[in-house]
Amino acid sequence: MANPLAGEVALVVDGQRHILKLTLGALAELEAELGEGDLISLVQRFETGRFSSGDLLALLAAGMRGGGAEMSRQTLATAGIDGGVMQAASVAAQLLALSFAAPVAP
Repeated sequence: MANPLAGEVALVVDGQRHILKLTLGALAELEAELGEGDLISLVQRFETGRFSSGDLLALLAAGMRGGGAEMSRQTLATAGIDGGVMQAASVAAQLLALSFAAPVAP
């Protein structure tokens, strides 16, 4: 089960449920792969709906790696995602939102 308080989101890929999480390492890889000077630019692209399919794949692949699944961007591009592109975009947006949300006080 995904724990949103830990920044986790679930995604079903090729019939297998995965937990995605943006660790610091995954975020650094994502930043380098997308050539962004900072991750805030990526967050803003998602907030305004100006993200590309490449952004979406890179973000989901980074989340997969952060969650412990070694799935490349290329593998993810040809995989079947339950809920299709809309679900993939929703999970990516949740992943970013949870990664940059202020911690919840106990």
